[in-house]
Amino acid sequence: MPRKASDGKYKLKTHKATSKRFRLTGTGLVVRTKGGKSHLRRRTSVRTIRLLTEMVAVKGRGFIKRVKRLAPNMK
Repeated sequence: MPRKASDGKYKLKTHKATSKRFRLTGTGLVVRTKGGKSHLRRRTSVRTIRLLTEMVAVKGRGFIKRVKRLAPNMK
């Protein structure tokens, strides 16, 4: 079987750290998780810990543009 002819274009690669930190919602919003959940939380109140679990929309056109460029195949 003959090989497919190459058109000279590069394959886009996803920046893995970006794809793990950000998500795209159904409406097209870029959302992120909050930091500070890994350690040193002994004196943190339960309410604060619960607030850390929610996703936050990314603000700023420059940030959104950068995230979409780093992870072009993000779903």
